[in-house]
Amino acid sequence: MIRLLYSKINSITIAALAIAGSSMLSRFLGIFRDRILAGEFGAGKTLDVYYAAFRIPDLIFNLLVLGALSAGFIPVFTKLINKPQNKVKKFLHKETEAWELASIIINIIAISLIVLCGLGIIFAPLIMKLIAPGFDVHQKEITANLTRIMFLSPIFLGISSVLGGILQSFKRFFVYSLSPIFYNIGIIFGALYLVPIFGVYGLAWGVVIGAFMHMFIQLPAVLKLGFKYVPKLDLKNKYVRQIGKMMVPRTLSLAVSQLNLVVITIIASTLTSGSLAIFNFANNLQSFPIGIFGISFAVAAFPTLSAVSNNKDKLTQNFSLVFRQILFFIVPSTVLLLTLRAQIIRVILGTGQFDWEDTILTIQTLGFFSVSLFAQATLPLLIRTFYARRNSLTPFLAGLAATVINILLSWFLAPLLGVAGLALAFSLSSIANFLLLWILLKFELGDMDEMKILISVGKFSLASLAAGIAIQSAKLAIWPFVDMTKLWGVLTQGLVAGLAGIIAYIIFGYLLGSEELFSFWHSLKKRLPFYKVEIDDQGEARGI
Repeated sequence: MIRLLYSKINSITIAALAIAGSSMLSRFLGIFRDRILAGEFGAGKTLDVYYAAFRIPDLIFNLLVLGALSAGFIPVFTKLINKPQNKVKKFLHKETEAWELASIIINIIAISLIVLCGLGIIFAPLIMKLIAPGFDVHQKEITANLTRIMFLSPIFLGISSVLGGILQSFKRFFVYSLSPIFYNIGIIFGALYLVPIFGVYGLAWGVVIGAFMHMFIQLPAVLKLGFKYVPKLDLKNKYVRQIGKMMVPRTLSLAVSQLNLVVITIIASTLTSGSLAIFNFANNLQSFPIGIFGISFAVAAFPTLSAVSNNKDKLTQNFSLVFRQILFFIVPSTVLLLTLRAQIIRVILGTGQFDWEDTILTIQTLGFFSVSLFAQATLPLLIRTFYARRNSLTPFLAGLAATVINILLSWFLAPLLGVAGLALAFSLSSIANFLLLWILLKFELGDMDEMKILISVGKFSLASLAAGIAIQSAKLAIWPFVDMTKLWGVLTQGLVAGLAGIIAYIIFGYLLGSEELFSFWHSLKKRLPFYKVEIDDQGEARGI
C-alpha cells in the first residue's frame, strides 16, 4: 500500500487511470453529496443560497492560486527538480532551489489568501448584494453568513494546491488524486452530521473541513519526497518572477471565466426559485466524465508535455495521443448521458424534496450541457499544451472571447428557456473556445496529426451510434418487466441499458480496429498481476 501511495508513474495512460480512478470515487461521493442535498432541501431557495455562497471564495481561490500553479509553478518546478545538480541534494533532504521556491510560493499564497479572505469576511453583505440581486433580504443575509464561513476554505486549498503541484511534478499522481475524495468526504460529513446541529451553516463548515482534509492528505507524501519548509518571502527570486510573468495571462483568463460564473449566478438569482441549484446539479452530473477523463488525462500529460515543449514533433505526437484517448471515452459518455439522463437524474437526485418538476428542468439542462462534452473535456489538454510552451496569453484571449459569447447568449436565452438557456449558452461558448484554441494551436505547431485524429473520431462515432441504438433498444425491452414508478425499476432499466451500450461500443470499437481501445487495454494489461515480461533474442522486453 505504501508503495502504491508514493510510487512514481511515468506512463501518461497509467497516470491518467490512477487519477481517473480516484476522480471517479470522488465524483461518486459528489453524487452522493448532491443526493443528500436534493433530498434534504430540494431545488429551492436554500440550495440557491448555498451555491451562491460558494461563488466569491471560489473566485478568490481560482484567481490567486490556480493562475500561479497551473500556468507557472509546475513547469518551472519540474525544470528545477530535473537539474542534475539538484538530484543528489534532493535525496539527501537538503535545501534546494526547488524546495526554496515551493516554500516561497506557499508563503506568498498563504499570506495573500489570509488578507483577501479577511476582507471578504468583512464585506460579505455588500458582495452578496452585487452577485445575488434577485435574492430577498433574508436570503442575502444567510448567503453572506455562509460566505464568511467558506472564506476559510481557500486558505487550506491554496496551500494544498502547491503540495499537489509538487506531487504532479514528481509524478506522484496517486496521492494527489486522493485529495478531492477527502474534500467531498468533508462536505458529506457536514451535510449528514453538522446540518442537524447548525442548520444550513453545517454545509459551510463541511466545506471548510473538506478543504483542510484536501491539504492534509498530501502533506506526508510531500515530506517523504524531502520537502523542507523554508520561512522565506523572496519576491525577487528569479523563479518566482518567472512564475509571476506566466501567471498574469492565466489569472486574467481565470478572471473572465469566474466573471462568467458570477454572471450566471446573477442571472439565475432572477429566475424561478431553484434555478441556481438545478444549474449546479446538472453541471455536476455532466462534469463527471469531464473530470474522470478530460482533466485526468490533461493533468497526467502536463509534465510530459512540458518536458518535450521545445520539440514540436514530440509535442504533437503526445498531444495527439492524449487527445484521442480523451475522445475515446468522452464520445460514448455523451451518448450515455443523452440517452439515460432521465434515469440518471431520477436515481441520483429523485428523492425527498426533489420533485418531478425539478427533475424535468434538470433533464433539459443536462441535455444542453451534454452537447459540448467533447469541447469541455479537451479544453484542459489544449490549454496545458499552450502552458507547456510558456504561452498563457493565447488561452486567455480565447477564453475572453468565449466568455463574452457566453454572457451575451445567457442574457438572450435565459428569458426564453429559463435555467436550460444558461446551459445552452455555456455549451455554445465552450465549443467556440475549443475551436479558437484549436485554430491558434494549429498556427503555432503546424501539423497536429489531424488525419489520425479524424479517423479515430470517425470510429468512435460509429461505435457510439451503435451504443446509442443498443441503449434505446434495451430501454424498450426491459420497460415492461420493471416498475418505473420505483427506484429499483428506474435503476434496473438504466443499468441494463447502459451496460448494453458499453458492450456495443467495445464490440464495434474492436471490429473497427480502434487503436485507442487496444492501447488502453495494453496499458491496463501491463498492470494486471498475471502479466509477464519475457526477453526476446534481441534483448527486447515482450509482454505475454
